[in-house]
Amino acid sequence: MRGCPPAAVLVLCGLCWAANAEIFTSIGQMTDLIYTEKELVQSLKEYIRAEESKLAAVKSWAKKLDVLTRASTSDPEGFLAHPVNAYKLMKRLNTEWSELESLVLQDPSDGFISNISAHRQYFPDEEDEKGAAKALMRLQDTYQLDSESFAKGNLHGVRYNAELTVDDCFDMGKTAYNEVDYYHSVLWMQQALKQMDAGEEAVVSKADVLDYLSYSVYQMGDLPRAIELTRRLVAIDPGHQRAGGNLRYFEKLLSAELTEKDQSQQEPMSEQPITLGTYKRPRDYLPERETYEALCRGEGVKMTIKRQSRMFCRYQDRNRNPRLLLKPMLEEDEWDSPHIVRYLNALSDEEIEKIKELAKPRLARATVRDPKTGVLTVANYRVSKSAWLEGEEDPVIDRVNQRIEDVTGLSVATAELLQVANYGVGGQYEPHFDFSRVSALSTGLHRGTFLLQMSDVEAGGATVFPDFGAAIWPRKGTAVFWYNLFRSGEGDYRTRHAACPVLVGSKWVSNKWIHERGQEFRRPCGPSEVD
Repeated sequence: MRGCPPAAVLVLCGLCWAANAEIFTSIGQMTDLIYTEKELVQSLKEYIRAEESKLAAVKSWAKKLDVLTRASTSDPEGFLAHPVNAYKLMKRLNTEWSELESLVLQDPSDGFISNISAHRQYFPDEEDEKGAAKALMRLQDTYQLDSESFAKGNLHGVRYNAELTVDDCFDMGKTAYNEVDYYHSVLWMQQALKQMDAGEEAVVSKADVLDYLSYSVYQMGDLPRAIELTRRLVAIDPGHQRAGGNLRYFEKLLSAELTEKDQSQQEPMSEQPITLGTYKRPRDYLPERETYEALCRGEGVKMTIKRQSRMFCRYQDRNRNPRLLLKPMLEEDEWDSPHIVRYLNALSDEEIEKIKELAKPRLARATVRDPKTGVLTVANYRVSKSAWLEGEEDPVIDRVNQRIEDVTGLSVATAELLQVANYGVGGQYEPHFDFSRVSALSTGLHRGTFLLQMSDVEAGGATVFPDFGAAIWPRKGTAVFWYNLFRSGEGDYRTRHAACPVLVGSKWVSNKWIHERGQEFRRPCGPSEVD
């Protein structure tokens, strides 16, 4: 949507002071916005009944949102599990409701304005909308999805009732453009243009789309296509303030290129439409990006037949632990070296719901430690929210902690608190080591990671190990465990791992990082780096 009139801006400035700016990082917390939006729709309908004759446009808006919120409130988490729905929720509450408020203020209604003003402090802000848009681009890259698949709601081979309009695609492209990300700007502006050419109506003009698209294509180094698009822009809007100058500049550059190559005329421009593979995605800071993303898609997993033959399952009673004798835990091998195991029935559904109930009010943006300063800070490569739960808070937490100690045979007395994490739109944690952080209580490095999985994920969300090509998929109620340190105390660099972006679904996990101290007699150190 485009900007609001100045009168509306003054009102909204006073309403945004409490905006969270981190809402998009947790699907669990975003579900509250579904009910907020439903309440706003109800308030809007009451306002329409009071001044229906003067607000026909607002009534149409309310009807559309009423249908949407009835669908979303029937299963909020399932509705928001689709990243397009999550993005559009961010966009609606940050941008479109503001425009509606401006319209209402032209003939104020105290009831509606007071209601939306009361909720405004909980609305997502511009950073949330931008974060959700960038999350869709991250999913697009990781899972190699073209813009049309997203726009038509076709994800993971399944068609969902969640589509992006021309204006949605334009705003996605503009977000990328403003971040100097011309690669994604091209993909989304091209999709906006494609839908306009197919006859879809939009608020944005075709000239605006062509303006952004032609310049972004130029920045990707494709002068012939940039010239063709700019010529199309000039034909639509001969008086465009930049188009004529850009066209002359692009043609001059192309002429210079042809002279340098000793060519009299340019090669015919490709008539193929711009797709995901037309331009190469620029490299970034992560050296194993391609390996990591391939594993997230289930490609390149090195589970050979020989390795599979070494995978077993067993009942684990941990040297006849009394609590495991009557009910041993089923342990499955996920990988041989380093040894990674999965425990089945590690959490009951009731325990999962209690842990989520305790954690949800405390969820805050997950942080990482800056390697230069040592200060905890948020980072784009970790998109989730987390909370920390103590054993004394509830018998369920105490029982889970004891279960972890029983099944691993390691003491949790020096372990960190139980961390509960919920991943937001395109939620992820790029490749990292778990042993690199030292506890403030000097309890040593993270000897082991116990990862409790509290939800199934419809698509995406695997835990992958790029070094040795393993991918471990979420299975509700199970737990995955591995050692981060060799017996010698040295870090096992093979355990560098990542949480893949969640494509469809809401991912909940709990982590228990078990430290070195307290394990002297349970897992004694040794000179060897292998068990």
